[in-house]
Amino acid sequence: MTIDPQMQWVLQLVANSSLPPVYTLSPAAARAQFDEASVKLDIDPAPMDSVVEIALGRESRFVRTRLYTPRRTGPIPGGPDPLLVWLHGGGWTIGSLHSYDRTCRGLAAQAECRVLSVDYALAPEHPFPAAVEDVLFVWETLLARTADYGIDPARIAVGGDSAGGNLTAVLCHEARKAGLPLPCFQLLIYPATDMATSSPSRKAYASGYLLEKPLLDWFRSGYIRDVANDDPRLSPLHYADFSGQPPAAVHTAGFDPLQDEGIAYADKLAAAGVPVVKRHYAGLTHGYFNMGGIVDAARAAFDDAAADLRAALHPGLHPDARSASASD
Repeated sequence: MTIDPQMQWVLQLVANSSLPPVYTLSPAAARAQFDEASVKLDIDPAPMDSVVEIALGRESRFVRTRLYTPRRTGPIPGGPDPLLVWLHGGGWTIGSLHSYDRTCRGLAAQAECRVLSVDYALAPEHPFPAAVEDVLFVWETLLARTADYGIDPARIAVGGDSAGGNLTAVLCHEARKAGLPLPCFQLLIYPATDMATSSPSRKAYASGYLLEKPLLDWFRSGYIRDVANDDPRLSPLHYADFSGQPPAAVHTAGFDPLQDEGIAYADKLAAAGVPVVKRHYAGLTHGYFNMGGIVDAARAAFDDAAADLRAALHPGLHPDARSASASD
């Protein structure tokens, strides 16, 4: 494999940077650094019809969320609207509504859906299973409030990158186990699915490709406390039953330590009869989803994800119309 030249430039930029490695910082400082750095490589912010902060919950428990409503264009009819519940990446430790603002705007605009970005509890202050519990709480609460927000309950997708991809997979399995309605689609961007196995890709790309082993270890040590690594709520590749899972798109990157477990997860879904779109970007690294403003191949991969989401949420739309609208 050959790394994308623009991706290689980003790696060189990071190597020459004076910024300290994230894993040497306090959690608060790491979050602030990531929030500032993440938007510098990302796509331009798409204009929205509205962006609203919502404390989603009931009784005494609430989770902060942000609801994006895109400007209506093209052949998509009016509401109730399809929705993507977005779970951001960042090793369950960093990442925020701010650092994924442009991601959510881009997905909302291109897929012509609303996006609910979830500010789930972060480690190490809130270790496993706090993030899982927050995500499931949001899912249950949202299902009871779809009419309040003008959301079509039959067209709610869930997606996320890295740790957010992990939480997306876990949500789908746990919702099925609990007998809750499932998302209509799951979008998994280089998901972390196996904390119990040291795969070949985790060894091959442990250094020099952004998600380095010391960073993975730092995320792991803050998130995992007194739990077996193969607990499926931590390592969804270890769920016993993959049947009945929502249709999925699983995107992986060639220079990513998590690529093997992402591919293995897609294969398990497919083996269970779940419809799966598998997309592999051989020249990209982990983290490309926030680099579309400077890496052309990353922007193309982001556009593919938006197209996968759009196809799932607008199944009745003619393919030609879908393609034309996405390019506007």
